[in-house]
Amino acid sequence: MKLLIASNNANKAREIKQILGTRYTEIVTLQDAGIDIDVVEDGLTFMENAVKKAETVLAFSGYNAVLADDSGLCVDALGGAPGIFSARYAGEGHNDADNNAKLISDMAGVSDDRRSCRFVSAVALARKDRPTLCAEGHVEGRLLHESRGSNGFGYDPYFYYEPFGASFAELSAEQKNAVSHRRRALENLNERLKAEDA
Repeated sequence: MKLLIASNNANKAREIKQILGTRYTEIVTLQDAGIDIDVVEDGLTFMENAVKKAETVLAFSGYNAVLADDSGLCVDALGGAPGIFSARYAGEGHNDADNNAKLISDMAGVSDDRRSCRFVSAVALARKDRPTLCAEGHVEGRLLHESRGSNGFGYDPYFYYEPFGASFAELSAEQKNAVSHRRRALENLNERLKAEDA
């Protein structure tokens, strides 16, 4: 069975392939499939955005199954920000470095005991003639004052994961994928798929 990922983010695609590769015989990105579509993420939650992306791309692409995710970092001291605006926290057209710089600036002077945060991932699997399946996953951490590590992407260098005693950017892809918010969301999705199979 072929699965289209409603994203051109190579990092996300790699994670999804590593986690869902046993269920789908072929997993392709929008770019792989030669599809050019830009879905406006105007939902109020991660899940609303994920469902909109999955269902819009399903209708547009002609594929039988489309997986979309929306994910981001939620910092308690900032009332849950960057949240659904994680990818564009510093404004449209800005990159990971800009987003991180704004986040660290916004958190200047916030003590260690108030730097709790979590990565959240919402995934939606839209399917032809079947209901869309949804699942969420999250992983708790603490926001560092300075970046650590050079792996990963996004806010990974500032996200400290206590059980491993390291930032996400200090972990290998295998280590991160074993505990990531996206893995947990995809595993929850897998459980829903297994329940359907039964």
